[in-house]
Amino acid sequence: MIAAETVKQRLARWAYGGLLRLLTPAYLLRLWRRGKAEPLYRLAMGQRLGLGYAGTEPGRLWLHAVSLGETRAAAPLLAALRERHPGLRLLLTHSTATGFEAGRELLREGDAQTWLPYDTPGAVRRFLQHWQPAIGVLMETEIWPTLQHEARNAGLPMVLANARLSAKSLRQGERFAALLRPAAEALSLALAQSEADALRLRQAGVGEVQICGNLKYDLQPDAALLARGQAWRAGLDRPVLLLAVSREGEEAPLLAAWARLPVQGRPLLAIVPRHPQRFDEVAALIEAQGLRPARRSSWSDSPPEAALGADVWLGDSMREMPLYYGLADVALLGGSFEKLGGQNLIEAAACGCPLLMGPHTFNFAEAAELALAAGAARRVDDLDAGLAQGLTLCGDAAQRLAMQQAAQAFAARHRGAAARMAEAISARLKR
Repeated sequence: MIAAETVKQRLARWAYGGLLRLLTPAYLLRLWRRGKAEPLYRLAMGQRLGLGYAGTEPGRLWLHAVSLGETRAAAPLLAALRERHPGLRLLLTHSTATGFEAGRELLREGDAQTWLPYDTPGAVRRFLQHWQPAIGVLMETEIWPTLQHEARNAGLPMVLANARLSAKSLRQGERFAALLRPAAEALSLALAQSEADALRLRQAGVGEVQICGNLKYDLQPDAALLARGQAWRAGLDRPVLLLAVSREGEEAPLLAAWARLPVQGRPLLAIVPRHPQRFDEVAALIEAQGLRPARRSSWSDSPPEAALGADVWLGDSMREMPLYYGLADVALLGGSFEKLGGQNLIEAAACGCPLLMGPHTFNFAEAAELALAAGAARRVDDLDAGLAQGLTLCGDAAQRLAMQQAAQAFAARHRGAAARMAEAISARLKR
């Protein structure tokens, strides 16, 4: 049973809502500016305020996947739910353009897709009153104070699926406990990735937690993309080292070190930035080091002759990670060489790509430790050590083969989270 809201908690929520109202013009301006590079941000901006929805029937299952990673992780869960409920009507919401674009592929006839409203009381109430979902499912880490409060008032059960909570996030949440603890307590259920996540979610205030595993193990890499990347690798006369899903602060030092390597015998470097708005920035970093770049967006099926002789391939395309993992002999995990928590390493494992991780993988802590224990990945102290070990592995086919086999076995061993989560959500839908 959820405890009654205290005066301190009510004041914190009012202050939070009031601050967001004041910041609404700045929020909308930021979206408009981002829309210059990613036009989807300018689509139906009224929906960010709970306005401008098309008419629809109530009673849908509502799933919120904030960005690309969460949207992709939702795919096997939705497939499992549709197996159990063939007539399921879905309301799919997002916060980012990459998530919205990827989400279009998950829609079926009768489904709807929109933006998650800004977390102000008016916007959230208008959203819930219009759509009247039967149940709400938030992916991974999305806990919004106003949304949770209004959902509880509306009697809407809310489930946090594929839930994870790092120790760092728990400490930060405790600093704002008056605001965030009631939001966590308002969750009907959290479906945690690991025992450690479950423990922290309970400490944060979630009443019911089940351990189901990680949905990302259930994602199968696109076989055609993987085969294309492998074919490209077969057409090269040198190995490929990949910096996968890189973040700001990682490309520049790697490129500087790469430029110092002897040209004779140097592998091909491939870099795939995490955020599309940084593609041009990373291209400029490559050229600043005097290296010859080739941009993936400049060709379609096969790399041209000019690309074959380039120093660096820039992966400036979206949703082609299996291609890049198929291309690579070894990958460095982006986001793990700065204090950013790392990126999804499960996709690399499923593609059979040997992986080197930096010291910062707290966003995927359990998967990182399991991958290390399985021999699917190795930990290095910093980017220089990652480069050195990556170059060594590029020249050692036997070690690479052992890591490839370990990675694929590791990914296969941990599948099944989608079925477990779908069962738990179905039980609440039947109520």
